[in-house]
Amino acid sequence: MKANEIQKKLLVVEDDPGLQKQLRWSFDDCNVAVASDRESALAQIRRHEPAVVTMDLGLPPDPDGATEGLATLQQILALAPDTKVIVLTGNQNHENALKAIDMGAYDFHQKPLDAGVLNLIVNRAFYLHRLQRENYKLRQAGLISSVPGFITGDPEIARICQQIERIASSDVAVALLGESGTGKEVLAKALHLLSGRNSKRMVAVNCAAIPESLLEAELFGYEKGAFTNAAKQTLGKIETAQGGTFFLDEVGDLPLSLQAKLLRFLQERVIERIGGREEIPVDVRIICATHQDLKKMIDAGTFREDLFYRLCEISIHIPPVRERIGDAVLLAHHFKNQYRIKEKRQTLNFSQDALNAISSHRWPGNVREIENCIKRAVIMAEGSQITAQDLGLQSADNPEQPATLREVREQAEREVVAKALARMDGNIVKAAELLGVTRPTLYDLMNRHGLK
Repeated sequence: MKANEIQKKLLVVEDDPGLQKQLRWSFDDCNVAVASDRESALAQIRRHEPAVVTMDLGLPPDPDGATEGLATLQQILALAPDTKVIVLTGNQNHENALKAIDMGAYDFHQKPLDAGVLNLIVNRAFYLHRLQRENYKLRQAGLISSVPGFITGDPEIARICQQIERIASSDVAVALLGESGTGKEVLAKALHLLSGRNSKRMVAVNCAAIPESLLEAELFGYEKGAFTNAAKQTLGKIETAQGGTFFLDEVGDLPLSLQAKLLRFLQERVIERIGGREEIPVDVRIICATHQDLKKMIDAGTFREDLFYRLCEISIHIPPVRERIGDAVLLAHHFKNQYRIKEKRQTLNFSQDALNAISSHRWPGNVREIENCIKRAVIMAEGSQITAQDLGLQSADNPEQPATLREVREQAEREVVAKALARMDGNIVKAAELLGVTRPTLYDLMNRHGLK
């Protein structure tokens, strides 16, 4: 085995001993693990985390059908979404193979096996898996931004960015929820730019910024003579977004009188201009955002429940900056570099007291507050350093020192082992399988952390 192939982990899920041997022989350049049923397959996934799996759909107790194989596939992908699963099927099982692909399998290969073709499929799967892992590492390092314009190093926000990527191609209505200044508008623009509608316009309306008396005309437009000063026909913002994306910002401020009219548009996908009688079909993708708690507003009778479910087919909550690991300092560096160039400052860095102040501040205004603070500091700083005084923030007198990496690992390890033992009611075998380790390893971990 070549040195660079040691980590090519392949799991073979097959109940026929003869085929197990054949597949082991066919992939002698891989680190091959074998499982013969669902339970052992899931245990091997937890223990070895293979990049690629070949799996017979006919597994016991349903060796002549595909029920057990499809159920196993579903659980494998739930445990390890990035794993590439190649299903092996008989000639009469084409429909189930397509069903497996629809569920998330990478590819399929029909029996009798052609070792050369299967090798090609498996090697291609390893190559794709490696590319995806490298891409993920680059994103984690901040070298690739999965969402245009969004700056983050926080794992939870990175997961939200991945959600945005996945749902961008769909026309599902998305509600972006979170405090003011958390980046809702940036994510809305990303949904548009990553969608198939990006060649058309994205039109935004801020419900909180327009007086109630003008908002209906702003949304739906009006005909000539519909009211005093209506000198010509004017299209509303919804209509001007035809074929593109319509972003309804601060939707929690939408008056009840207009909520019914917006609901009708969402149900029928037609509008009527003020003063008009013609129904005009409009094809747009709807995205909304608010800092308010819409469910509490429903209980208070200030927001329609039926409108809520039309707007919030998928809801994404964006955490505030104070809950994002390391993002305050990351954003501060970003804005410092941006405004340093605009202000033609040659060199400009943060002093230690400034970094302490940035880390310890709560940032109630979130990203918007950070940007304004750093912009002012870049202008006000006299020397080559931005101090806490330039920021106008209190420096933390005794900033909390970060734990060492070893301490963090040990604490996390102890919590995970304790939770696994509790979940399996103290059953060592099942807890070891859940954690993907051997029983001796689990005993060592228990002894190290004083667990019984």
